Amino acid sequence: MAEDAAGGAGAHRLGEYSAEQGSAGSDRAPRRRAGELSGLVLDVLRTAGEALTPGEVQRRLIDAGSGPLAYSTVVTILSRLHGQGLAERFRTGRAYAYRAINDPAQLAAGRMRRVLDAETDRDAALASFVDTLSTRDERLLRELLGPGLDAETNGRNKRPQ
Repeated sequence: MAEDAAGGAGAHRLGEYSAEQGSAGSDRAPRRRAGELSGLVLDVLRTAGEALTPGEVQRRLIDAGSGPLAYSTVVTILSRLHGQGLAERFRTGRAYAYRAINDPAQLAAGRMRRVLDAETDRDAALASFVDTLSTRDERLLRELLGPGLDAETNGRNKRPQ
């Protein structure tokens, strides 16, 4: 036993994980890998086929065997998924309900929008992006932007922001 107390071969040091004991020798559930809980929440939203409140997501996760999970943790994860553009959020009374975005085009558009929103010089970022487009993609972009493009605006559509 002296060997264990000194940190020898069977000892569990503070912060070390033991599958039998949970983390740091407590009876808590083992710590999840980074992003694992977000993935589980997203899976619940995707399989639901409808918008769910945080309480509904929490119950489904617990029913699926994810172990005890605080309501505030579920709210935080859902808020982050919404911020990342992976889930839509709808007002339902005083709370929100969330639905996974499953459309790959919508997910890509959300990522592109977040990158653009992070830029201080939007004109330069958009111009650089357009310069890298293939002829086919540039033609498609012009078609999507519709009328209003002319040589005077250098290919830029003057739409209100």
